[in-house]
Amino acid sequence: MATDAPPPQATTGPVQPTTEAFIEVQESTEFGELRRSHRAFAFPLTIAFVLWYLLYVLMSNYAGDFMGTKVVGNINVALVFGLLQFVTTFLIAWLYSRHASTQLDPKAAAIKSRMEADA
Repeated sequence: MATDAPPPQATTGPVQPTTEAFIEVQESTEFGELRRSHRAFAFPLTIAFVLWYLLYVLMSNYAGDFMGTKVVGNINVALVFGLLQFVTTFLIAWLYSRHASTQLDPKAAAIKSRMEADA
């Protein structure tokens, strides 16, 4: 069956930066600042959350009387701490999302646009 439509044209994607361009950007102060900004946020929060989680686990194992203390009705300290683990997880995700959109994304977009312009 013949059609009047022209054959599809081969589209070429955007020109990719060279390996040297990637290495140059990786060694730039702008990229170093982006990495520092990410690490300054991610590492302390990760360490804090791991310590908070280990505190919960250790207290559950070794401070059973305290963790079994009733707070309200049948709700005890262990249940409150367990639920706070979920709250902390969502809080960290929300904080990271805010940090990324205000601090990381603009810097990354500037680096990306500069690389695309040079390619």
